[in-house]
Amino acid sequence: MRSYRLIALLAPVVLTACTLAGTAAEKPLTDVKELAGTWQGWVTTQVGGNARVLMIIKEDGSYESSTTVPGGTLTVGKYYLESGKLRYRSSRTQGRATVSEERGKTILTVTPEGSFSFDTGSAVFERVK
Repeated sequence: MRSYRLIALLAPVVLTACTLAGTAAEKPLTDVKELAGTWQGWVTTQVGGNARVLMIIKEDGSYESSTTVPGGTLTVGKYYLESGKLRYRSSRTQGRATVSEERGKTILTVTPEGSFSFDTGSAVFERVK
């Protein structure tokens, strides 16, 4: 009976530790120049679709991204720091962004806020080396 109680007490601790171990650590930015370069990833639309995206960010934070399918969409925008937090504004949406390191890769996660259309959504990019 004691071993069952011990398992019941330790199970949540072990599960939490496993979850935290897989979480990427957010990397603080001091300048949007750190984002400059080519990124590739996926955008997930509000209706559940996914599209492959290529994005090029300039040193001033401005960017162009496009889906890689024939007849794809082009989005232009700019990343900026506001009170130490990374934000973006584009021709389609605006919201927050985070940069993290995960398994030796730099990951940029973009999350729209406010109102936006059904064909836009969050995106996850990996820096192209």
